Amino acid sequence: MTSPWPDPNQVGQDRICLFLDVDGTLLEFAPTPDTVQVDEPLRQLLGALSQRLDGAVALVSGRTLGALDELFWPLNLPAAGIHGFERRGADGIVHRPALPHAALDPVRERLASFARAQPGVLLEDKGSALALHYRGARGVRAEAHLIVGNAAASLDPAFTILEGEQVLEIKPAHTSKASAVEAFMNEPPFAGRRPVYIGDDVTDFDGFSAVRRNGGFDIAVGDRVSARWALANPHAVRDWLGMLLQ
Repeated sequence: MTSPWPDPNQVGQDRICLFLDVDGTLLEFAPTPDTVQVDEPLRQLLGALSQRLDGAVALVSGRTLGALDELFWPLNLPAAGIHGFERRGADGIVHRPALPHAALDPVRERLASFARAQPGVLLEDKGSALALHYRGARGVRAEAHLIVGNAAASLDPAFTILEGEQVLEIKPAHTSKASAVEAFMNEPPFAGRRPVYIGDDVTDFDGFSAVRRNGGFDIAVGDRVSARWALANPHAVRDWLGMLLQ
């Protein structure tokens, strides 16, 4: 059963680390991924939290590491991108399994053509993953599922489909937000700490599971997903994180 947010005073008494989803969690959704902006108060909040927790604050997102760095610049936090496929530890070392960019070529143009033909549909090409966003379109959900499903079926089993909030993504199959969290938990400064994961989408269920296995706090944002604790929206997330600092 989902409960209201955990008492920041109680959480703050533990030696914790933070894993934070970005879109829909730290930031409100925008019509397209490239129109999202990070305001200075959020940068300052994350920077202060990172300093307070000795660097044990990581972003865990579907965005690429490059996109996260551009969005949060000049912050350079530990981060996992493309749902855990690529990961940068606190030591700055990037871990990324070998996967040829051309592996998605058989379906890349097929999805791009569909996006061009449907007003409001956007294909986000991440190199190692393809995300078809239909937030700005009406009545295309069934058709989007069909074309993405057919495209994925023609690929190597190394790829799978991940469904998010009005987005379908073809991504590497053998990594996840859970695998990213587990990897962080085996490295300093995260090792030995009690993890807190905050996320808003079905793509965050893996992250919730990972922190539960490590005795941590799983916190859902909004009403699309459930966890043991909940926060109403990104504004409430920022307020809660701010209380951790007090």
